[in-house]
Amino acid sequence: MNKKEKIKLFLVDDDALFLKSLEIEFLQHADFTIETYATGELCMQNLSHNPDVIILDYFLDGIVKNAMNGIETLDKIKAFNPDIPVVMLSCQDKIDVAINCMHHRAFDYVVKSETAFIRLQKIITTIFKYKKMEKELSWYMERM
Repeated sequence: MNKKEKIKLFLVDDDALFLKSLEIEFLQHADFTIETYATGELCMQNLSHNPDVIILDYFLDGIVKNAMNGIETLDKIKAFNPDIPVVMLSCQDKIDVAINCMHHRAFDYVVKSETAFIRLQKIITTIFKYKKMEKELSWYMERM
C-alpha cells in the first residue's frame, strides 16, 4: 500500500448510535475510507470492496433477530479471506468471550467503553506494522 492510499475500514455494528460515533472518531483522527454496516450479512455482501481492517460487533442481533452473530460473521470473513484482520468489539467484559473470539482467528478483542476508540487506533497501527514487517521479510527472503 502506498502512502497516498487510504486505509479501508469496515465498521460492523447493529447499534446505530455507536456505529456513527465510531465512524466520526475515525474520520476526525485519521485518513480512512470507511464503510459501515448494521449486519454481518451486509458486511459479507461487500467484502469484494477489499477492506484492510474490519471492526466487528460480537452480537449483531439488535436489528434483525435471526441475523448472523459476530462469531458467525468472523468465520465467514476468514473463509473468504483469512488475511483480513478482524477486531471484535463488544460490551461483554468477559475473558471467555475474548478467548472465543481469538479461537475464531480475530486479531484482537476490544470492550466497548470510553477508551475503545483509542485502543482500536493502537490495534490498527499494530496491524500495519505487522504488514510492513511481513512485506520486508518477504522481500528479504526473495533475495536470499
